[in-house]
Amino acid sequence: MTSERRFDELVSEALDGLPDWVLERMENVDVTVEEDPPPSQPNLLGLYQGIPLTKRGAGYAGVMPDRITIYRRPIQARARSERTLKDVVAHTVAHEVAHHFGISDDRLREIGRY
Repeated sequence: MTSERRFDELVSEALDGLPDWVLERMENVDVTVEEDPPPSQPNLLGLYQGIPLTKRGAGYAGVMPDRITIYRRPIQARARSERTLKDVVAHTVAHEVAHHFGISDDRLREIGRY
């Protein structure tokens, strides 16, 4: 099992590995790691909560940051090696960042990124 510190590093590496244009456009969003997802969704790998960039209008100001949460335990349960763990973390981070950009699960399925 990977340490919490190493897992956090993998999440940071996944964020750093996103294309520059994505990083430049990410606004008012915090990325956190938690051990477990909500009990009602035990297999959830990540969760985006907030107002996607595509829904923000002229009145968008003074709001709390959007939140992307990456769940360590279910991701580690899927990974049998460091390489697989790194891949699942990177995929999960990219998936949740896509939601920040207003891309739905349906659209991610269409483009083969689900």
